Amino acid sequence: AQRIAFQLWPRHAGMVLTLLTASVFAYVLLLAIPFLPGVEIGLMVMVLLGRPGIVLVYLATVLALTLSFLLGRLFSPRIIVRALDWFHLDRARDLVAVLMPLDPEERLRFLLQSAPSRIVPFLLRHRYFVIAVLFNLPGNALIGGGGGIGLVAGMSRLFSYPKYLFAVCLAITPVPILFLLGGA
Repeated sequence: AQRIAFQLWPRHAGMVLTLLTASVFAYVLLLAIPFLPGVEIGLMVMVLLGRPGIVLVYLATVLALTLSFLLGRLFSPRIIVRALDWFHLDRARDLVAVLMPLDPEERLRFLLQSAPSRIVPFLLRHRYFVIAVLFNLPGNALIGGGGGIGLVAGMSRLFSYPKYLFAVCLAITPVPILFLLGGA
């Protein structure tokens, strides 16, 4: 309140709560949508609210990335095949069509065997570490942002939900820790 020169009185509590709720809701939605960088809203809330805001943004980020992952799980592979066909991405369409009937273990085994280089199998074996790095990659909005990364992870069905959630919780801790330590 001192930073924005606004005197808070008890009568403003409802307005502040509404504004805070709307900001967190907007943050969750923007972060869950692919290619939309919603992190700036989270940084604003952390700066304005201090320590309580840091915890709030951390929990909202976990919620947003989980939401995008679960939405990816809801996408039917048939829809993905049709979309790839519409964009004339024939090789990607054929790959998704081959992977569609396979369970996650078979899908991973198939991808490991048919991967074109030695790097791709390494990335697939360490996929939870890779996704954690992608969440923290500067400019990751170019590859879909947190929402896009979570959506693709869910659509791939190569990630178990508990391990994905654990990876997300660990991956997003550096920025809140920096804010808590006063280094940012």
